[in-house]
Amino acid sequence: MSENTQVQWFPGHMAKTRRIMQSNLKLVDAVVEITDARIPYSSRNPEMDRLVGAKPRILLLNKSDSADEAVTSQWIDFYKKQGVISVATDCRSGKNINKFKSALSELMKDQVRIWNEKGMHGRPVRLMIVGIPNVGKSSLINRLAGSKRAKVEDRPGVTRGKQWVTLDDNTELLDMPGVLWPKFEDKDVGERLAFTGAVKDTVLDTEYLACRFLEIMEKEYPDNLITRYGISIEDLPKNEDQLSGCVRGFELLERIGKKRGFLISGGEINTQRAADTVLDEFRAGKLGRISLEKPI
Repeated sequence: MSENTQVQWFPGHMAKTRRIMQSNLKLVDAVVEITDARIPYSSRNPEMDRLVGAKPRILLLNKSDSADEAVTSQWIDFYKKQGVISVATDCRSGKNINKFKSALSELMKDQVRIWNEKGMHGRPVRLMIVGIPNVGKSSLINRLAGSKRAKVEDRPGVTRGKQWVTLDDNTELLDMPGVLWPKFEDKDVGERLAFTGAVKDTVLDTEYLACRFLEIMEKEYPDNLITRYGISIEDLPKNEDQLSGCVRGFELLERIGKKRGFLISGGEINTQRAADTVLDEFRAGKLGRISLEKPI
């Protein structure tokens, strides 16, 4: 992935998933869309509004324990002004799962009342769980089900087929595989998705990716870099003519590699290992609570 690369990622199973989603919407009463709280905009499939249409929907900003709490609050306010029900959750820890359940009850109360008036008491509420890869769909289902019903793995593309899961509270969940869109017109969107692991590392230049990530960190969260890696950044040249573009990120990457002792023969710094480490540690939440975009 170079500076001018346009990320394109649309394998066959994702095209199939889109067709499955369209054909199964008639089976559900509402849609739960899960996004990554660190990148709420970039992790929303722009095709989702068209696919879901008028179905009632709840938006979850998941992995909120890894996101900047103040920025997440800004996103919640942003969606509220748009009339969108949104909840910040962390499905692995269970944070705010009860808030999600309350929001769901509020969303469906009128429909449930209509069912009861028609004598359809106990009619289950059927939900479709959607979202791009690696945002936590399976973790949500497992948290709600109270057991490990869906396979969970910290990499994209694990859930390949639709799965129905029945909960004890008369709710049925239809889990859909993660869906990305044909291409990312905005290079920044593609990079943010790659930072969080929504796009497989095998299709990207992770060294370049780590450099881009470090440039953002230096600008937005410099103290987190200093604390985690024990490097100095204040002595980096401030004149962009001297150190600009990804060259700046590469300087940071070298400093991290040197500090961690990632050396190869001849004392050269193993920047590939440093890059893999930086991305892995960000995805694991070891760099602190980071949000990579704010509402406009």
